Amino acid sequence: MSNTPCTRKASVSNETAPAPEGSSTSNFALLIFRLACALPVLYHGSGILFGAFGGPGPRGFAAYLHLPMMDGYLVGLAQFAGGLAILLGAFERVGSVCVIIVMIGAIYRVHLPHGFDIGKGGIEFALTVLLLALGLLFTGPSSYSLGRIFPGPLKKL
Repeated sequence: MSNTPCTRKASVSNETAPAPEGSSTSNFALLIFRLACALPVLYHGSGILFGAFGGPGPRGFAAYLHLPMMDGYLVGLAQFAGGLAILLGAFERVGSVCVIIVMIGAIYRVHLPHGFDIGKGGIEFALTVLLLALGLLFTGPSSYSLGRIFPGPLKKL
């Protein structure tokens, strides 16, 4: 067999090949993505829901955005519970949907008028969290998650 471009076998280095689905590398990467999404969401959600870390609490949050007080509680609950679900990897897809909805609201109601730059109050960070949550919605929990202990249909949530 000649060594022409048409007959030569391509050599692929294992170092550049993507990790197979379900590998420990892929699972560890998903854990990192979950942490990157969940930690800031939990921080801000606890500030809205409980007034933690100098946050406004639900009443202050609702007043700031000129929303009914009940919406302050709902946004805080969705953000906190969604962040907790993502962090633990239990009901991660439900948590991701909560975070996606909250981030769409944050982008629209708070950050969009300020452009993209986070330094000017823009959408940069909220968009990053939204995209992380969207990615986690499609991938589901990794092996490093509490979601693995739930049997049957709950495991897929």
